[in-house]
Amino acid sequence: MAILNDRWIRQQATEQEMIEPFVEAQRRDGCISYGLSSYGYDARVADEFKIFTNVDSAVVDPKDFASNSFVDRKTDVCVIPPNSFALARTVEYFRVPRDVLVICLGKSTYARCGIIVNVTPLEPGWEGHVTLEFSNTTPLPAKIYANEGACQFLFLQGNEPCETSYADRSGKYMGQRGVTLPKI
Repeated sequence: MAILNDRWIRQQATEQEMIEPFVEAQRRDGCISYGLSSYGYDARVADEFKIFTNVDSAVVDPKDFASNSFVDRKTDVCVIPPNSFALARTVEYFRVPRDVLVICLGKSTYARCGIIVNVTPLEPGWEGHVTLEFSNTTPLPAKIYANEGACQFLFLQGNEPCETSYADRSGKYMGQRGVTLPKI
């Protein structure tokens, strides 16, 4: 398995629409950086947030997630309460090739502030907006800036295409748009 470089990412993004919209170079003019890097792509967080709240004393159950456990906000700056989290999505829509697995890592700017970005791998054949989880591990409110860098995606190419892709399995998160809550 090899990690793929900026030339490959650019080619796939422009010729195969692997990333839309695609930013061809790192942008960091007074913002948290985003765009193409040497061996990855730094994606932006959109301005749609679901901020966790426990106003109804709900139990967090991945098999029966209560959507009223969130407050929806469309904003340029999301404030996550202390020791809480928010869901968001990438600005970019991804289409993963059949022979590629995509791993996501949080941006160091957020990590250095106690904010963890969590995303499961993007499987071969999957497409959609990526739902991002921002955990505020601090005892203070934390800000997330919309339309700025949130995480970096690394593209790993297998030695051959997989036998069964996410699309072949009709995965439950296939083609998701917007912030997507857990499904069973």
